[in-house]
Amino acid sequence: MAPLPLLLSLLMAAFLLLPTLVLLTRGLTADFLPTLGSPAVTDALRVSLLTTGITLLLTLTLVTPVAYLLARSRFPGRTVLDTLLDLPIVLPPVVAGVGLLLTFGRSGLLGPPLELAGISIAFSPAAVVMAQLFTSAPFYLRTAKAGFGSVDREVEAAARTDGADAWAVFRFITWPLAFPFLLEGLVLTWARALGEFGATILFAGSLQGNTRTITLAIYGALESDLAPALVLSAVMVLLSFAVLLAVRLLAARRAEMA
Repeated sequence: MAPLPLLLSLLMAAFLLLPTLVLLTRGLTADFLPTLGSPAVTDALRVSLLTTGITLLLTLTLVTPVAYLLARSRFPGRTVLDTLLDLPIVLPPVVAGVGLLLTFGRSGLLGPPLELAGISIAFSPAAVVMAQLFTSAPFYLRTAKAGFGSVDREVEAAARTDGADAWAVFRFITWPLAFPFLLEGLVLTWARALGEFGATILFAGSLQGNTRTITLAIYGALESDLAPALVLSAVMVLLSFAVLLAVRLLAARRAEMA
């Protein structure tokens, strides 16, 4: 490799790696375990893990049929619908939070009817889940569409010829073949939901033990006690690395199956 490209590569690698290494060095200190057990940190971890888990379950349940429909069907307006469903990927999270607040907030479009039914969504754990779902589900939708689209139709047709009904074909043929794509999409969705900030703070607020996720706790701790922010940042780095490694391994497995 020529000296100049090598130098530029090293500079870029140092720029990307140095902040991460500093975070880990500062976060994984002798006070890591005591701080990790503090209420501010454990509450944030509990809220994040609980809400992202619910978000993943809702994503799998609600988005999978949509992905299958878009991958397998052609109908008027499909391209427009597909584009609209992908829109949250490029929307700034703050804009997403404003949209959710104007729709489901107390003074929003659906706020008064929900209030009459005794349902208050804004600034509750449900709002955290909805903010995560809105901003992260499109990532699963994209990979799930690719997964369902990659399944060989002739294999499905052969199964139907042998007497399998539509559900059996989906369960034993389509789902297993598309599963690596679906799993990769769920990993990306979880990572995006875990890091969600802008929509959450606008729509759900930052109430410790209730709506304060890891990212909100880091932001709040920077104004008072730096130790929880450092520990949570280190945890986020480790989780992010684990997620990226999982995606790489899934992609490698998918390439071997191709």
